[in-house]
Amino acid sequence: MTADRYDALIVGGGPAGLTAAIYLARYHRRVVVVDDGHSRAKWIPLSHNHAGFPDGIAGEDLLRRMREQAERYGATIVTDRIETVDGKADAFEAQGSAVTTTAARAVVLATGVENRRPAMDAATHHDALDRGLLRYCPVCDGYEATGQSIGVIGADSHGVAEALFLTTYSDDVTLLVYKTMELTGTDRADLWGAGVKVKESPLEELTFGEMVTARLRDGSDCRFDTIYPALGSDSNNALARQLGVELSDDRCIVVDTKQRSSVAGVYAAGDIVMSLDQISVAMGHAAIAATALHNDLRNRDGEGTGS
Repeated sequence: MTADRYDALIVGGGPAGLTAAIYLARYHRRVVVVDDGHSRAKWIPLSHNHAGFPDGIAGEDLLRRMREQAERYGATIVTDRIETVDGKADAFEAQGSAVTTTAARAVVLATGVENRRPAMDAATHHDALDRGLLRYCPVCDGYEATGQSIGVIGADSHGVAEALFLTTYSDDVTLLVYKTMELTGTDRADLWGAGVKVKESPLEELTFGEMVTARLRDGSDCRFDTIYPALGSDSNNALARQLGVELSDDRCIVVDTKQRSSVAGVYAAGDIVMSLDQISVAMGHAAIAATALHNDLRNRDGEGTGS
């Protein structure tokens, strides 16, 4: 990639970043997507709640289709990791770990978040996901766990909320302690009222066979059809911090109704923005961000008003 100036640099090639690229390329904008290949969407074995795919679509297949679509309209997609970015509207510069400096008039941050995982090697993690024994998003795939025995890892407010949500699908839900127990009296009352079982001994080890076996520190075992780690996530906000973008208490990027950040020329879309972490939401964010970016550039260039 050369140091030629682009209209937009998109950091992140997940559903949000690629949707923004498709829109901007179709607005005849020069756009480059720099992606390090770690979108959470790649983890999805088969999504059944993405509209238009009644038989489901694998996350990698969806991303491949979206990349092809963006490139068809002229977007450039580069595999790399942006390490630094600075500048201001119409004059941003970003440096990747393997490419030369990229200059752009505007930046779209679609850097997402990373789920905190229970301890296990990568191969075991991938296999458990593929077989539906390990799941991270009850909004996405709780339906597939209907009537199953479900374990939830994380005995704190986040784990309580996830366990209660999963009672939508099953009356056999168990909350497991990951390291420490942080339940209030209200938490316990809510769990008891919903029929959620609570194991007081911390989780020691997970093994994945025909079912999930959770070995607890007291030596006892629990078996589940599927298990959800409810350990929270970490926002990939290092670039946002470099740019001085306002962040929420959850360390996500604060945006206005047009996905503009607090720094002129910087937009954000997808899970890095505080919202429902869903592919459809990320795509909606990206469509709004791309359109606002295009119109903002038109306004700065004196080409007419835009929203």
